[in-house]
Amino acid sequence: MSNKRVVVGMSGGVDSAVSAALLKEQGFDVVGLYMSNWKEQDDNGCCTGEQDWTDVKYICDKIDIPYYSVDFSEEYMQHVFTLFVEEYKKGRTPNPDVLCNREVKFGPFADFARKLGADYIATGHYCRIRHEGGTNFLLRAQDENKDQTYFLNQVKNSQLNDVMFPLGDMVKGDVRELARKFGIPVAEKKDSTGICFIGERNFRNFLSKYIPMKEGNIITQDGKVVGHHKGVYFYTLGQRRGLGIGGSADGNGDRWFVLGKDVERNELIVSQGEDSVLFKKTLTTEGFNFITEPESSEFDCLVRIKHRQPLQKAHASVLENGDVYIDFEEKQRAVAPGQYAVIYSDQICLGGGVINRAE
Repeated sequence: MSNKRVVVGMSGGVDSAVSAALLKEQGFDVVGLYMSNWKEQDDNGCCTGEQDWTDVKYICDKIDIPYYSVDFSEEYMQHVFTLFVEEYKKGRTPNPDVLCNREVKFGPFADFARKLGADYIATGHYCRIRHEGGTNFLLRAQDENKDQTYFLNQVKNSQLNDVMFPLGDMVKGDVRELARKFGIPVAEKKDSTGICFIGERNFRNFLSKYIPMKEGNIITQDGKVVGHHKGVYFYTLGQRRGLGIGGSADGNGDRWFVLGKDVERNELIVSQGEDSVLFKKTLTTEGFNFITEPESSEFDCLVRIKHRQPLQKAHASVLENGDVYIDFEEKQRAVAPGQYAVIYSDQICLGGGVINRAE
């Protein structure tokens, strides 16, 4: 493999670092490529990606591979962040990491990697891939707890050509052990969590910079005012904490949870106690992307509506407009519009779509 070049997407974390080290050990000509997607300082006045880039340099020097940095902040702002803000304005709950994979990492980033002479492109995602019969099959990872196929549900089949996922058959503990073996300086670095461009900052403070916030009423389903919110966009479906409503606001004493948001009226709708009203049996998606086309328009499948959620049994129907209707075997809690419903056929991730409504 000494004449085959692999460009590895480097994040500064342990997963991409071990991916690069493994590929070099296997004899590939490995190049590290760090993408800068966000140009903003955090609350302490530091560039949010500065430490990650520093770590990338340390990692690549340690495993002795060349490395580059490329700026995709303009593409990210246009194709990912703008939609993120627009979705929140609609009262929905978007997932920017999903769009980042399709619009940046497996788009402009992959194109740039090929300009560097890449025969293959690799990332530290926990998933597997099979190239067969001229098509690509995205498979769930060996480590089900770390499986990241959910975040890749919007990637086109053609974007997976010549892509490698070195960690697909490994579990996280083994990855860290390998990092120690290779002497990688970020072997103990914590995994990144949450939305990448927010980092450790207060989410409310961040979002209020882009969406005007104003206080409004917190109401029950029958219109009774039980409290006040500081901005309806801050809350998520099913949320129980941080509502600022006393448990005895109506004499019940049970905990409150978010049932819905009325953006036009600037009202947060809540319920108390038994939350069966939050469970839905069916949902309909929009903009569904099939990585692998199903054999028929109706089929039994497994579905995940949140990352790391246990796979749920369901029946899917592809509608004439391309949307997908999903009927679950068991009702699902807090099916949030704006998030993604991702469909699987056993190990194969067939694709996903944005949840439009649930009943």
